[in-house]
Amino acid sequence: MNTTPTPTFGDLAVPLTAVRLLLADFPHLPAVDIRVSTIYPQRLELALHDNLAAFEAWREALGIAPDAVACAELPSVVQLEVLTVFAGATVRLCGYAPPVQRSSGAAGTDGTGLYPWEVAV
Repeated sequence: MNTTPTPTFGDLAVPLTAVRLLLADFPHLPAVDIRVSTIYPQRLELALHDNLAAFEAWREALGIAPDAVACAELPSVVQLEVLTVFAGATVRLCGYAPPVQRSSGAAGTDGTGLYPWEVAV
């Protein structure tokens, strides 16, 4: 028999409060997919699809350093992911986009050919 209490809507107060504050502080930012779950009741997940510039806008607004972003580049998708804390909630910011065909200086705006979160080796 399962003795774990059933989560209540109130158990999601921390991430839902973070959503309210994000809306108040950043109404001009691009819309995101928002996910709150009883599995991780302190977490707020924000996902952006096919728009890495929108991911960058959110990253900057949340004060996340570019080098904190993890990047996974697969044949069909680039996935960016980072965790931060906002208003007491753990925020998981994710961005998904098709891979970019690279040529010298194409990815970044600084002429390096790198995305803002990549480091030259």
